[in-house]
Amino acid sequence: MPADRPTGRPAHSVVDDDVPRRLRAERERRGISLRELARRLGISPSAISQIETGRARPSVATLWAIVTELGMSLDDLFAQATHGGDGGVADERVRRAAGIPVVSADARESLQLATGVRWERLTADADPDVDFIWVVYDVGGSSSPDDGFIRHAGHEYGLVLSGRLEVTVGFDTRVLGPGDSIDFESTTPHRLRNAGDEPVTGVWVVVGRRADPRAGS
Repeated sequence: MPADRPTGRPAHSVVDDDVPRRLRAERERRGISLRELARRLGISPSAISQIETGRARPSVATLWAIVTELGMSLDDLFAQATHGGDGGVADERVRRAAGIPVVSADARESLQLATGVRWERLTADADPDVDFIWVVYDVGGSSSPDDGFIRHAGHEYGLVLSGRLEVTVGFDTRVLGPGDSIDFESTTPHRLRNAGDEPVTGVWVVVGRRADPRAGS
């Protein structure tokens, strides 16, 4: 079952509209053909096409691979907040008191991914140096299908709030419970999966994603 919060409306999902559009626009801006991107990532052109048209949700591993190859940050995928007085989602999800932005817990922008994973952005505005997200791993959820691994630039910090999360980094595996935290170099192949019978929730931070030479170019 999904791990939506018991009160308030669910986080606004943008994966079906903004995310495919942003991925395709960045690929085209860089002059990379769909077939060339597929070749670089080692997946089929049809898989890329389905993701870019919103017909398929990428896994965590596939999305990381795409944004890394395109030199993007996770923040680049979320709807860009605007803070004018014209109403809309941005005004609903961000409150400013004395100039300090507060993101409402029941209105965070979210990405619903394949393999039972959801990301929700915790920052009001895009930050090029840090990805700060709320993570949910449904029962059976994992970062990679078929026990695949992820690797990308940056250093990760994670805190598990509920459930049991199995984290494999290189050849080392640990199972984290509520209150447990971990950090590791993201360049080391890693995999995260729900190791229990209830959804896992936590807070995840990735620092230095822009260290990848493809980023920001």
